[in-house]
Amino acid sequence: AIIATLYAYEATGDEKYLKMHNQVSDWTYAHFPDLEYGEWYGYLHRDGSVAQPAKGNIFKGPFHIPRMMIKGHVLCNEILSGLSGTENIKL
Repeated sequence: AIIATLYAYEATGDEKYLKMHNQVSDWTYAHFPDLEYGEWYGYLHRDGSVAQPAKGNIFKGPFHIPRMMIKGHVLCNEILSGLSGTENIKL
């Protein structure tokens, strides 16, 4: 969802996708990381509580989170480099 909302904004320029991106990103970074032992939980309940403590299995490997962060960084740079300087957006 973090990457998808950036792609949607890049493709459309519609500010609603930036709002969605900020909401998803804020929630994700507030709930998924395990601040005590590192890495991210793979599965949470809707309320943000941990559904199960495994941090890796056949569906979640160690490359998914860094890939999301790198791709998000690249997309933000692409979006910002395309701005004329008059826009005031929060990525």
